[in-house]
Amino acid sequence: MHNKKNDEYNLLGDFMQDNKGLDFKHKEVININDARRLGYVQDVCADLETGTITAIIVPGGSNKFINFFSSSNDIVIKWENIKCIGDDLILVEI
Repeated sequence: MHNKKNDEYNLLGDFMQDNKGLDFKHKEVININDARRLGYVQDVCADLETGTITAIIVPGGSNKFINFFSSSNDIVIKWENIKCIGDDLILVEI
């Protein structure tokens, strides 16, 4: 049985592994509003229809956006709130 959703997920996973700039799990997330270190990216949320990343997930914290893919303590940061992605850091405004 051919499953289009699984194919899209696999394509996105392959794309993210092949492009080192999208290796978010090795990047620390810092809030530019208060210079607080939020932690390291645990996961990403993606729109499987468009193949775009919609949010990053950082474990723990109190600033939460309720999301199906995260646990109750995770910080889900919408893509619009990401201000800069560097080699080692991701700067966000939340």
